[in-house]
Amino acid sequence: MFIFQRIKRWLTVPQSEGIDSKNFLNVQIDAIGVALANAASPFLPVFLTRLGAETIHIGLLSSMPGITGLITSIPLGRFLQNRKNVVPWFSAARLAVILSYALTSIATLIFNEHNSIYAILTIWALATIPQTVVAIAFNVVMNSVAGPTGRFELMSRRWSIMGVTTATCAFLVGILLDNVIFPLNYQLAFFFLSIGAFLSYRYSSKIKIEDQDVQPSTNKSHREKLQEYFKLVTGQTSFIDFVSRRFVFTFGSYFAIPLLPLYYVREAEASDAWIAVITTVQTAVTIIGYALWTRQTRKFGSRRVLLLSTLGVALYPILVALTHQELLITILAGIMGISSAGVNLIFFDELMQTIPPKFSATFMSISQSLEFLAAVVAPLIGSLIANNIGLSYALIIGGSIRFTGFILFLFRPSKIVAAT
Repeated sequence: MFIFQRIKRWLTVPQSEGIDSKNFLNVQIDAIGVALANAASPFLPVFLTRLGAETIHIGLLSSMPGITGLITSIPLGRFLQNRKNVVPWFSAARLAVILSYALTSIATLIFNEHNSIYAILTIWALATIPQTVVAIAFNVVMNSVAGPTGRFELMSRRWSIMGVTTATCAFLVGILLDNVIFPLNYQLAFFFLSIGAFLSYRYSSKIKIEDQDVQPSTNKSHREKLQEYFKLVTGQTSFIDFVSRRFVFTFGSYFAIPLLPLYYVREAEASDAWIAVITTVQTAVTIIGYALWTRQTRKFGSRRVLLLSTLGVALYPILVALTHQELLITILAGIMGISSAGVNLIFFDELMQTIPPKFSATFMSISQSLEFLAAVVAPLIGSLIANNIGLSYALIIGGSIRFTGFILFLFRPSKIVAAT
């Protein structure tokens, strides 16, 4: 009953924030569809591992979105910048990405276990193009819906709804995986969770935002256009300061991402049920985190949230590497979930403060390019290091890189100059 009351409250429009009621509701229901896919996400590398995938395959799965994004992010950003409205592109791209889980199930029905590994990697390689569109358009759309004062309220409620839905689905997936024969268990899980694609598309496509000012075409040379582009970006010093520090932190995050499921399976020897519990706890407690950090921001400002949440996320892979006990890993995952909620909120809010609204798609593409660079390089380096010195030491290195990012934020000037 408490959960249903909370969901009802999350779906109630916060009038004080000045957010359009229909947009608010569409954003939150879209979150439920996306959350179904999020419940499947952590089991995809586990599925590949149980099919016989090697460490480099898992690293490739994590890095492929970054490879495509690094190559296409800026061109796609310029493309979206010149669209009158990015919502149709955002909702269609999300639909394509989530349906990839259904294609994953179908691939394992067509191919044997060895060949299905490469079929799955091919599917997710193709999905990286719409993933890049979603990565750029998401913040543009959400910022347009929230406005300058409603970011924390809109996103904390959206991510809380996603947390409840994902945690519930992850728990149910764990039961399914433990009680149905392999690989049928994973095939059924991925197929049914991909239904979220249609729910997401139906409601995200109804979001209404103001049309962008499309820049008129000019006869300027490519060199002149590049010079203007460079001048535009370098003129936003607060943007450069934030994304460069964030790059170090996210590099450490992507470094550890492919290693954690491998560590659960190979080092901790966790069952599918325990992996589901870890995922459920980590996701469920983000609800507490979003409420906690929203209050902390209102009371003490954003700097405290930035430092405490990045510190918690930084310590997680280090502490996990020091234990093989599933219960202790689950407790650490809970702390990680609370911390990651703060990172999500504060990174979104501070990034949008540094981006000129008129050029949001352009600056988001640059921001995402740096994210994709980390996503390309870090998982591959992490996988190679893990193969040579072991998963535990590699996780400690990944956590240390995150901790370096925390130190950079600790000594960063607290005042942010708003973008114009």
